[in-house]
Amino acid sequence: MSAPESTISLRRAAAPGAPRMMLLHGLAENESVWDACLASLPASHEIWSASLPWSAEGVTDWGVDVDLTERLREALEAVPGAVDVVVAHSMSANVLLDLLDRDGRADGDLLTRLGLRALVLVSPFYRRSAEEFDWQTISYYLNDFHLIMEEGLRVHSGGRLPADLQAAMAERVRDRVGPHGWLRFFELYLRTPLLRTSAITTRALVLGGEHDFAAPPGEARTLAAALPDADVHVLADSGHFPMIEAADRFAARVTAFVGSLGSPDPTGPADQPRAHRPAGTTGSTEPSGTGTAHRAPVPVTALEHRR
Repeated sequence: MSAPESTISLRRAAAPGAPRMMLLHGLAENESVWDACLASLPASHEIWSASLPWSAEGVTDWGVDVDLTERLREALEAVPGAVDVVVAHSMSANVLLDLLDRDGRADGDLLTRLGLRALVLVSPFYRRSAEEFDWQTISYYLNDFHLIMEEGLRVHSGGRLPADLQAAMAERVRDRVGPHGWLRFFELYLRTPLLRTSAITTRALVLGGEHDFAAPPGEARTLAAALPDADVHVLADSGHFPMIEAADRFAARVTAFVGSLGSPDPTGPADQPRAHRPAGTTGSTEPSGTGTAHRAPVPVTALEHRR
């Protein structure tokens, strides 16, 4: 059985010929996760967002599809013209890395066809070695999975939900994701040490939240260190949803990063037809600027971060 198709939406128009930015929500989220920061994202770009099969509305049977990368590819290729920058949150950041890794191993030309110049990876999951996963890791992400859902509800509601209602809603979201959906998430996480990050040479900005207990900031730093051309920034007083909790600072970081790329080539992939497919920081607090990642960070696991 295949997962439902992805759909895309134009969120903010720009001048004709403007480069395009694509926003990708995470697991059990939807496109509204970007609402708080949307107006402050780079004015130079036309903004698109995708509704992916693992959205809050679609988390039913998508998890039976063992390969999520094709659904993400569909969304990216559905955008008219080139996609200059992709901003991907949480699990979708991992699906994106998996897609780029597979395309590179197959000597594909996805980056060229899309015109993709840069990635913004928000609250990604990443570990350097298989040995960093143990039974305690599985127990935490399985038995406390609903806590991540609960955090999303808390942030989206601005903390206005009664605690008992929030907990009950989180369990319902968890149940809609289901065992197959959870497996897809955790398989992506388990495969992160196998990613050929050295071959993902696209410019990247990795953003984490200081208080993220789902994808702790140590993992953002570790991923940035593993990528050849990545900056990393940890937003203070933020958790797993910095685009909501620290919307202005989040957008400012993205805008500064995009500004550092220069202007895309107006004669590049935006005018070329594509094949049709279906639709570091030095500490735990926020530093004064975005800098090149340190190359030997010590990862912080979710369990350690919560204690």
